Amino acid sequence: MTDNRHKIEQVPPRSDWRDPAVEFRKGTYCHSAGAKYVEALGLPNPRDWNPADADWKLPSDWKEIILNGMAERLERFRSFKLFMDVCVRCGACADKCHYYLGSNDPKNMPMVRAELIRSVYRRYFTPAGRVFGSLAGGRELTEEVIKEWFYYFYQCSECRRCSVFCPFGIDTAEITMIGRELLNLLGCNINWITKPAADCFRVGNHLGIQPHAFKDSLEFAADELEEVTGIRVDIPIGKKGAEVLFVMPSADFFATPHYYTLLGYMSLFHEIGLDFTYSAYASEGGNFGLFTSHEMMKRLNAKIYDEARRLGVKWILGGECGHMWRVLHQYMETMNGPADFLEAPVSPVTGTRFENARSTSMVHICEFTADLLYHDKITLDPKRNDKWSVTYHDSCNPARGMGLLEEPRYVLKRACNNFHEMPENTIREQTFCCGSGSGLGTDENLEMRLRGGFPRANAVRHVREKHGVNLLSCICAIDKATMPTLLEYWVPGVEVAGVHELLGNALVMTGEKERTTNLRGEPLQAAVPETSPAEVVHG
Repeated sequence: MTDNRHKIEQVPPRSDWRDPAVEFRKGTYCHSAGAKYVEALGLPNPRDWNPADADWKLPSDWKEIILNGMAERLERFRSFKLFMDVCVRCGACADKCHYYLGSNDPKNMPMVRAELIRSVYRRYFTPAGRVFGSLAGGRELTEEVIKEWFYYFYQCSECRRCSVFCPFGIDTAEITMIGRELLNLLGCNINWITKPAADCFRVGNHLGIQPHAFKDSLEFAADELEEVTGIRVDIPIGKKGAEVLFVMPSADFFATPHYYTLLGYMSLFHEIGLDFTYSAYASEGGNFGLFTSHEMMKRLNAKIYDEARRLGVKWILGGECGHMWRVLHQYMETMNGPADFLEAPVSPVTGTRFENARSTSMVHICEFTADLLYHDKITLDPKRNDKWSVTYHDSCNPARGMGLLEEPRYVLKRACNNFHEMPENTIREQTFCCGSGSGLGTDENLEMRLRGGFPRANAVRHVREKHGVNLLSCICAIDKATMPTLLEYWVPGVEVAGVHELLGNALVMTGEKERTTNLRGEPLQAAVPETSPAEVVHG
């Protein structure tokens, strides 16, 4: 069968954008949330349903629920009201969205996606709309509109690239978040958001891994690390009075290639003698509440700080995760309050005071490691990564959400001899999304994942052809989970790794045996020569 995903239809649709009808075609939408997960989170209207069905089993008063929910949020969130009023539909954001570039669907233009809910706002919440209806840009709220919201608000990865280019500073991701909150009031959620959130709330992590399995996973990782380095590292779990609580995304101790990043963390902490602890209760840094509702985001973030208080640590160190850091950097103090029971983080190795983390008392692992390297507190042998020609993907939430741009690069350039940047307008603040963020990294949504990730893959292809790049590094668990599939399809021959996997490869540990393999157990190899465009095999 011929795969035509790369053929993007350029002809504008004949229908008016105000027509809400959508086709739930296989590969373009996510499965609905299981009733047991909705119920576990205490969300409304748990039931079995399918987005492709005509009957969504909505509550009888669904329209009143939505309008009351909009009214409450317009009163509660000044940003929502502002974003409904100030957009002039100039189109500056249109070609900045990777989903629009990959699908050419006008409703994936950020301003049009926002217009799907703004038109309802105009109809019911502005004097002109109440009197003149569609003449004032208003639309009636119907069941078809609800289905349209579901289809398009779950084709936004909340990456916020569009907001970088908006002359009015509109954050379309905030509109998407409100749209999803309103859909959640009707029980219209997707499974790959609701299940991880429910598992995290009930068990401690997105994967539902029980405490004994968490312990087993870490011990297995220590066994693997010992085979590579000859050094046995400690696995402190729930250690009271430790200086630092370390929190990582659960994929780091369960999935590949994340797992090798975990080995890098373990190597580093052992080498510097960090007094730290893991937690089986707060065994998840990620926060799928960001994709559900402000209240859910608050509930899941609180778990980390509850555990920090219980264990009596001084401050928190966070691993390579994306949305964890947007929640912490932009919402933590407002939602959960300043962490005034913890201390302002100070590196026990260098004495550096991380003033930027005073309110959250939580430091990103890349900031921590870059500081160690700056003060020459660890020794690296970058030749151990010479099999890789490396590029770096700025994960959206750490990059745009917290400005973590140079620290990962500082680590990579010290750990690797062969590093190449993608084009300027595809990195740093303007970075393209993986196309699978905000809970959209599901297999049933594969076509839209590949379309949404096409712009990022195209930039990777550029450095693949120009420099022979064969490894993309990143600091987000979702990126590590979904990029391998994306790159296998668009740019065969490029693998994915965390920054701290490469740091772990290069780290010279005191008392280690002669290293013959990297953390993946692969033999160390000589440098890969840069590849000319003519030598690249195209997929």
